[in-house]
Amino acid sequence: MLEANSPEILSPRRVIGHRTFDFDRQVAVMAIINRTPDSFYDRGRTFGLAQAIDAVDEAMAAGADWLDIGAVPNKAIAPEVSRREELDRLLPLIQAARDRTDAVISAETYHSDVAREALAAGADVINDVSGLHDPALADVVAQAGAGLIITHRLGHPRVPRPQPRYQDVVAEVAAYLRERVALALDRGVAAERIIIDPAHDLHKDTYQSLELTRRLTEITAIGYPVLVAVSNKDFIGQTIDRPLEGRLESTVATIALCIWQGARIVRVHNVPEVVPAVQMVEAIMGWRPPAAPRPKPY
Repeated sequence: MLEANSPEILSPRRVIGHRTFDFDRQVAVMAIINRTPDSFYDRGRTFGLAQAIDAVDEAMAAGADWLDIGAVPNKAIAPEVSRREELDRLLPLIQAARDRTDAVISAETYHSDVAREALAAGADVINDVSGLHDPALADVVAQAGAGLIITHRLGHPRVPRPQPRYQDVVAEVAAYLRERVALALDRGVAAERIIIDPAHDLHKDTYQSLELTRRLTEITAIGYPVLVAVSNKDFIGQTIDRPLEGRLESTVATIALCIWQGARIVRVHNVPEVVPAVQMVEAIMGWRPPAAPRPKPY
């Protein structure tokens, strides 16, 4: 019998920005908003500022709790983006989003100077996709009293890396995350501000990402809220042999299984489809009452 995992989370009730979450009984849906011309899913649909603001409005109308705003492609082979260009893309969207919603806003960056300006512009959290490659980023987060997402990543984001070999991918990802959390704590980031992301597909092949999903309880057992970013990823497409536009149903299934194993933040492209799926999982777990129960005639 499959039983839901309820990990012991450090400070499960958290105030993040203007919102309060109880990760003992709640899952946050994070909408992806990328101001990049070559994002793998949107293909530049939200690169323009007006289009990105529209995407913010659409995500909020669909029930997103969180906006994750990025301005640099998360792949080594992408064209280099200067700090100035990253800020020119990032800051106006953060400011516009802050003016129109109290949702949590995270800025996806691995540069400490960009992080400082993003937080000053209204971001609540820094989503560091480099795994604290630059420890000074932790200093910026600590000084601001902001949140920090620590991602599993081997090496600098701008350096291509051959597919690494793991003796035990889940154990090694868990050990890495524990070590980087310790670094963040040493630099002054409050424990109750830390979130961890095992990073499906990032330096992992399809088999490794499936193993990570199957044994996600070993990551959630670390004790910090776990973010999963599985939305439309290649490991899903390769598993079911579907192109990018045919991965939604399998993405929803993967998200549901991750929540069942203790994930508490889900980073997604398809907010309208994922929000009701998350609500259904919350109801099955006994956290959310049915919205409109009615007696059924027999």
